[in-house]
Amino acid sequence: MTILVKLADLELSGKTVLIREDYNVPIRDFEISSDIRIRATLPTLTKLLEAGAKVIIISHLGRPIAGKYDEKFSLAPVAKCLGDLLNLSVPLIKNWTNGIDMTDHQIVLCENVRFEKGETMNNDALARKMGRLCQVYINDAFATAHRAQASTHGVAKYAAVSAAGPLLINELKALTKVLRNPETPLVAIVGGAKVSSKLIILETLLEKVDQLIVGGGIINTFLKAAGYEVGKSLYEAELVETASKLMKQAKANGCQIPLPIDVICGKEFNEETIAVTKHISNIETDDIIMDIGPETSKQLSKLIGKANTIFWNGPLGVFEFNQFSQGTENLANSIAESDAYSIAGGGDTIAAISKFNIEDKVSYISTGGGAFLEFLEGKKLPAVEILEEAARAWRAMERAREL
Repeated sequence: MTILVKLADLELSGKTVLIREDYNVPIRDFEISSDIRIRATLPTLTKLLEAGAKVIIISHLGRPIAGKYDEKFSLAPVAKCLGDLLNLSVPLIKNWTNGIDMTDHQIVLCENVRFEKGETMNNDALARKMGRLCQVYINDAFATAHRAQASTHGVAKYAAVSAAGPLLINELKALTKVLRNPETPLVAIVGGAKVSSKLIILETLLEKVDQLIVGGGIINTFLKAAGYEVGKSLYEAELVETASKLMKQAKANGCQIPLPIDVICGKEFNEETIAVTKHISNIETDDIIMDIGPETSKQLSKLIGKANTIFWNGPLGVFEFNQFSQGTENLANSIAESDAYSIAGGGDTIAAISKFNIEDKVSYISTGGGAFLEFLEGKKLPAVEILEEAARAWRAMERAREL
């Protein structure tokens, strides 16, 4: 496990703490549709306030144009939600980079950090300004850890002390458990639109898992590689050979990539199209595969029931359309009913977990998307690397004080 400075290592009373959280939450008509990421930060924020710290929160939301305020990307709904959940006033500060007047036990939320020019480019001048805002910088936003930006990377070079928040540490522990020392059998479920977006994680998992279940648009490329008709379904013709090699590699590793027995199709990609269950050998040229069928669901439930560790990233079908949601719902319920250690992550996965109401039945829900996948692919996360450097410097300074 990576050695980082933790909150428990620090004296926080009277200190100004700048904490990077991930409040990139779904907002429609200025209303938050899922507050899972906000609720996840409450224990840490409460602990900081109880310790007597002055708490400054920074986060991004969406992809606004740098240097330009845009109300639809404002964190105002987040400030309101956070205030309601904490039962405190949480002011939203628009002009914050040059300093904020605060008192002990106070908390503020800064406006979208991506409104600031230089944030996504990891601008050094902006990072210095952030570092001067505080005596302690905490990165608690694992979902952004794969990005080297001013608020996730640069600031850690200039803050007096830089530490890892509990959410970030818990993410690293949970993912390390699955990656390095899982209890077998290990079943991985990887869904998504394209093989290309998940190719590295598929290759990585094949070295570790007993069963690799693929779903969503990804399965169509594998079906094509196995010689099946997929009609008008989304698939990647240029990766059919790659899918074939992955299936051969799986067999050589003693792993299975189970293909569906039946699927649920529609003629058009919309929520009005009629859903029809078909055997996999009966797909017509104008069919679009949008979910796995009931027999396939039963097959996958049996595999999941035998697992001791489950990794889940991505739905099995177009679960946003109710008539094509059954496969993902059955999968979610199978995971919920399992005694295995289960870890799930990615935006669509979290949305499915929320839709099917199994939040409290998954062992660990990762708030990360890209960071979640890159860590499991074995890549170094820039925001974690800079915290490791900061930890080494802090420990050297602590040893010098003891001499």
